[in-house]
Amino acid sequence: MERPRQHVALIGFMGTGKSTVSKELAARLICDVIDIDAEIVRREGASIADIFETRGEAEFRAAETAALADVIDRAEPLVIATGGGAVLAEHNRKLMLEGSFVVSLSADPSQIIARVSQDPDRPLLQGDVAGRVYKLLEDRKHAYDFAHLAIDTTHLTVQEVVDQIERGLKQRF
Repeated sequence: MERPRQHVALIGFMGTGKSTVSKELAARLICDVIDIDAEIVRREGASIADIFETRGEAEFRAAETAALADVIDRAEPLVIATGGGAVLAEHNRKLMLEGSFVVSLSADPSQIIARVSQDPDRPLLQGDVAGRVYKLLEDRKHAYDFAHLAIDTTHLTVQEVVDQIERGLKQRF
């Protein structure tokens, strides 16, 4: 596959495969990958959990928007893995739509819970993980609807997801 003409932004709830798929997709497209959460950690000098705990969610979301804007503004095509809540800000959705091919990844709640239940670095899931996942999924049920392409990753391998994205890119361009 040739390099994409623009960025590919992966969106979706936590645990749907954005970070894993982004690495494989970037390798296939022969371009770099940037994980927005990792970019925030690098820029802020603190973990996501620490930012939430010491500065609050609003400051984290501001850092997320700044990192996303800077990454989207880069000239070279990239695969961008966003955090699950990046879509909550209208400005972020607009940035992604204007500067990238947006792919929404989803999965069954039970699969998400299995994938994220042992991860201590998920500040929004402290306490009752299953209850928090269901609540956040309900709160965000239409937040990912703006994507150009939607893929349910529940029963797919990473390669199958990448294949679907590649087909979507070819159809779009």
